[in-house]
Amino acid sequence: QVQLVESGGGLVQPGGSLRLSCTASGFTFSMFTMGWYRQAPGKQRELVATIDRRSNTAYADSVKGRFTIARDNALNTVYLQMNTLQPGDTAVYYCLARLFRDSWGQGTQVTVSS
Repeated sequence: QVQLVESGGGLVQPGGSLRLSCTASGFTFSMFTMGWYRQAPGKQRELVATIDRRSNTAYADSVKGRFTIARDNALNTVYLQMNTLQPGDTAVYYCLARLFRDSWGQGTQVTVSS
């Protein structure tokens, strides 16, 4: 049974940084593509970044150059380093595990506000 637990969200001022973590259990983590999506109020869930089992990465245009996704297979954890945060980054951030189907974490709130 896939379990994903996100942490690291919170309130940060514009221009600040946060690092999100997602710790996984119940599956062979190294085989899965992992990712982060986000959903702002009144909007659809959207891709932020993904990292496949070979550590190839992909990013939404809106976060390129500011966010970095990484994985540690020994710790069954995927990270999202978020720098130069903007109010438009405010959303609930969800961890994704993908092999033949998608599994989701419960989400962690990120609020960028002065």
